Formats: sequence, structure tokens, C-alpha cells
Amino acid sequence: MEKKKIVVLTGAGMSVESGLSTFRDADGLWENYPVSRVATHEAWEEDPVYVNNFYNMLRSKLVEKKPNEGHRLVAALEEKYDVVVVTQNVDNLHEMAGSSNVIHLHGELMKVCSSRDVDNPRYIRTLQAPNLTVAPGEKAGDGSLLRPYIVFFGEGVPNISLAAAEAQQADIFVIIGTSLNVYPAAGLVQYVTPGRPIYLIDPKEVRAGQHVKHIMKGASEGMKELSHILMDE
Repeated sequence: MEKKKIVVLTGAGMSVESGLSTFRDADGLWENYPVSRVATHEAWEEDPVYVNNFYNMLRSKLVEKKPNEGHRLVAALEEKYDVVVVTQNVDNLHEMAGSSNVIHLHGELMKVCSSRDVDNPRYIRTLQAPNLTVAPGEKAGDGSLLRPYIVFFGEGVPNISLAAAEAQQADIFVIIGTSLNVYPAAGLVQYVTPGRPIYLIDPKEVRAGQHVKHIMKGASEGMKELSHILMDE
């Protein structure tokens, strides 16, 4: 019998319990590092060393973090379901927890790429500890400056069409730790076939519509509750 497909859309709230700051909260990363200095193409053009140093710092923090129970419970869904994780996060905690099919919408912090041909797989490299830094002037394989494999604000989101196709095929759609304010990711819920169950796990009030079942808990506790609901299916 073919497994049902679950598509899980995750945002910053997914990784909070692992000790990663969200960008938008009051104590988030953008408080100390304005978006305009570290996450736009213009910032990269103006001061690539400053931008690379910011992501070097984030990588050094990420390698100290571990997946939380929420990540592990998402991975555990694969025992019973065909699971696709679509994440707005640039960390690799879903993969570390065991999820085998992860679509990154906003890039991957542990990877670097060509600044001339960002999505060319020939020039995308995964950095491994302890070598997590991009040095000033360091080049990619095509001779351009090496840059973070991150979708900067204002750049296209190359994986959004892939994510939308998965959302269309979902038997169950799950949203964890995102305010549904960040587009184009927030628009993915519109691709879900009408009548298919949609669950939202977030401890805060989120405007998500009456057709969405809101589990007002953090990622780990919310995934525990959802796992029980799905077991009864």
C-alpha cells in the first residue's frame, strides 16, 4: 500500500529549542546585524568580507547545536509516511535528525558557492568543521569570490516551484514555527488540495484560517501531540 504523503513546512520556531536565535524576535540576530548589511545582494557587492564574516560566525555557532525532539519526531514520521520537509531555515538540523528529503528555500548555511553562478552545483561546497570560514578573497572554482549559499533578500527563491509541487501532492500538510508572514513560503499553503488536513504548530497566535488546526505549542511538544493524532488515523 502506498504511503500517504506529509509535507512539513518549517520556520525559525522549529530550531529555537536547539538554541538558535530567530531573526525577527526582539533578541534576534537582526538586532545586532541589520539585514541591509548582511543579507542583501547590495551588501555583498559593497563589503563581501563583512558578509562572509557574519556567516562564518553563524556557522561556528551552528556546529555546536543539536537537533531537538521536534526535529527527531519529524524525521520519525518517515516510518509511516512519505515525508518531504520544506524549510525556511538555513541550518542542517533536519538532516542531522534523520530527515531524508529536505528542500531548503533560503539556502544552506554550511554550504558556499560561486558569486557569479550561485546555483551551479559544480561550485557548491559543503564546509566541515573545523574548516568553517571563508577567508577574505577566497575564490570558487570558477574564479569568482566564494559566497554563502544563502538566498539574500531580493533574490529569487529557486526551490519554491519544487516546494509548491510537493504541497500540491500532500495528503497532510504541517506547518511548524513560522508566522506565515514570509513570502513566497507562506503562499505554499494555497497549493494544498482543498479538504486535505492542515496542522499548524506554533505557541503564538497565527492568522491561518478556520480550516487549519492550530496546536498552540512549541515544536517538540506540538510534534508530540501531532504524532498522537496521526497514530489514530
